[in-house]
Amino acid sequence: MAALPALRLLLCCLLGARSGASFPAEPPAGSAPLPESPLQKPTVFIAILARNAAHALPHCLGCLERLRYPKSRLAIWAATDHNTDNTTEILREWLKNVQKLYHYVEWRPMEEPQSYPDEIGPKHWPSSRFTHVMKLRQAALRTAREKWSDYIMFVDADNLLTNPETLNLMIAENKTVVAPMLESRSLYSNFWCGITPQGYYRKTPDYALIREWKRLGCFAVPMVHSTFLIDLRKEASDKLMFYPPQQDYTWTFDDIIVFAFSSRQAGVQMYICNRERYGFLPVPLKFHQTLQEDVENFVHVTIEAMIDHPSVEPSQYISIPRKQPDKMGFDEIFMINLKRRKDRRDRMLRTLYEQEIAVKIVEAVDGKALNTSQLKALNIDMLPGYQDPYSSRPLTRGEIGCFLSHYNIWKEVVNRELEKTLVIEDDVRFEHQFKRKLVKLMDDIEQVQLDWELIYIGRKRMQVQRPEKAVPNVMNLVEADYSYWTLGYAISFEGAQKLIGAEPFSKMLPVDEFLPIMYNKHPVEKYKEYYESRDLKAFSAEPLLVYPTHYTGQPGYLSDTETSTIWDNETMSTDWDRAHSWKSRQQGQIHSDAQNKDALAPQPSLNAASSRDEL
Repeated sequence: MAALPALRLLLCCLLGARSGASFPAEPPAGSAPLPESPLQKPTVFIAILARNAAHALPHCLGCLERLRYPKSRLAIWAATDHNTDNTTEILREWLKNVQKLYHYVEWRPMEEPQSYPDEIGPKHWPSSRFTHVMKLRQAALRTAREKWSDYIMFVDADNLLTNPETLNLMIAENKTVVAPMLESRSLYSNFWCGITPQGYYRKTPDYALIREWKRLGCFAVPMVHSTFLIDLRKEASDKLMFYPPQQDYTWTFDDIIVFAFSSRQAGVQMYICNRERYGFLPVPLKFHQTLQEDVENFVHVTIEAMIDHPSVEPSQYISIPRKQPDKMGFDEIFMINLKRRKDRRDRMLRTLYEQEIAVKIVEAVDGKALNTSQLKALNIDMLPGYQDPYSSRPLTRGEIGCFLSHYNIWKEVVNRELEKTLVIEDDVRFEHQFKRKLVKLMDDIEQVQLDWELIYIGRKRMQVQRPEKAVPNVMNLVEADYSYWTLGYAISFEGAQKLIGAEPFSKMLPVDEFLPIMYNKHPVEKYKEYYESRDLKAFSAEPLLVYPTHYTGQPGYLSDTETSTIWDNETMSTDWDRAHSWKSRQQGQIHSDAQNKDALAPQPSLNAASSRDEL
């Protein structure tokens, strides 16, 4: 019997060796215990409601994918209904491809009908639509509670959360209901600062201060909408609801207002945060507008976002058909770009692609690379007596390079006998519905057979004492008076011939001073004396269709024409005092008596804006 313990010991050793098992050594007496692991991130339930959002969903979902938050701690709840586009197919494809990445995915499609029986169009909000949306939001809220989610985040399908830290930052605010302030092309955003006793929007002085980042922080407001986060761990959140409205509810029948009322009744304060830039949203359309206008509206959101931020990439899990750019009826569209300005080139090409505009890149003449011998070979000489009207400096080599860039295009127009050409520079931002508006303007011009040679689509109007003359029978067009900048313009074959025929090299001044001379509107008479023929037929879009991306004094502003060297002395720098560069400053407010009102179409009388269109 004494051999039995020894046998057991041998068996244990053999089994331990076979299984590879080992036991950690006892920690030395008095040593520190093992540290605790960190807490996992809270669980977040993301609710997406999409209708006719095929144009926006790929970018919205791409932003959600790029949130710096563990996908295993995120659930996706998506609903779609009453679509006339392929929103359902896009959501289905995305959810199928990402379902294994997220903790939980729920899909609620509604194939039919494609519209509400009492709606006028896809942007109209009848009471039946509000009711349906409220029920969907309530269903998402109920599901999040049933799943014991810590938070629920509602995200409209056309909102772009371009800041990947948005979710973390909102959670860190530790509020029951909090929203990241989103930007648009106007003062419109996803919050109200004031609300009337009847539940309507009320203007307050605080709104613009918050919206324009003149006050930074997280502010108590009576309403947030579109994208917002609810902390379901807070006791008061149990009383929040979208549907049905409470029995004593008398405000406007609208899902965002019903929820604001519910928050007030539950004793929950809503907050809007603008400590950082979080993302973008489109300005809501009016009830009579079309789905195509909605597409154009969203495209403008994406191209505006690109001005100071990386481009908003679509989801990698959705197949997106290539766009089909065209020339908008022009024989050619030239885009001028310095080879060393790849950042501008890339942004412009993407911006133009998103608008389905095809361009030819023209490599700009780099004024900084011009030397004295090259200038002599071209017989370039400054116009006698010319000096910059603000700094009193002479012509710069950057300005010569800019002039030569445009001149080379005029030569190509003539050599190729192009009847109608568009020229744009690489530092422009586009007006909302740019393509639609420019095509309409050029069609109207052709219809009345206007004899034109130059049409500004972007400029700085310098004569602001009186209105410019409106062109009869063509809305949104005026006869151009003294103007600066060559951001964008249309030029005809005859116009290019006149500009070249003026032989400007031997009497050169900046190109945006040369053009007003050629249509006889320059205020300095002695400059005009050097150009005998000054009958260029010049016009301008009103309002303008392109603007500079940045102005003097703004972050990101850079001028290759002004920051240069004197034309005949490459040792003398002109990196001027930017605070006093008036030429590059934004167009000042034009007095009402001098505004080009006669060129504008009368504004239609529409019904009052909906509660969503507060600004």
